[in-house]
Amino acid sequence: MNSIVRKVVLAVSLSGVVFALVPQVHAADDDPIGKAIKARRAGFQLYSFYAGHLFGMAKGEIEYDAELASTMANNLNDVVNLNNGSMWPAGSDNTQRKGKTRAKPNIWSADSKIGEKSKTLKTAVADVAGVAGNGLDGLREKMGAVGKGCKGCHDEYRAKDF
Repeated sequence: MNSIVRKVVLAVSLSGVVFALVPQVHAADDDPIGKAIKARRAGFQLYSFYAGHLFGMAKGEIEYDAELASTMANNLNDVVNLNNGSMWPAGSDNTQRKGKTRAKPNIWSADSKIGEKSKTLKTAVADVAGVAGNGLDGLREKMGAVGKGCKGCHDEYRAKDF
């Protein structure tokens, strides 16, 4: 799939997320932290959607389709590389926004390794994007690193419950 088509697919996906958030964002205009939390949760839904297809194919739960695998991997790669720093303002953790987020306060601590963990995930996703459409074996080989990349943040920086 060429770059222009990928960008159109990503734009349409993100537009759907944005339009789904419009009523909520408009109602929360006076709460920029609440808007940031909603936006990042929507971003993680995209991660889950794209990665879910790839994990399903790798596990044999979804029939492997080279074109779909390539599309999903490229879209996931685009989403994980968005500059979303504005979605992570101080004060948007689960102690200050109980019930709204699972982000632990240690994300914002001086010794946080969140940046390193993000780079690890981005590298793993880029590797998958490079092979996803070339066969199931390559996809299976690379998806473990994506899972570890996700788990790296979840274990340390994401609470189990809201």
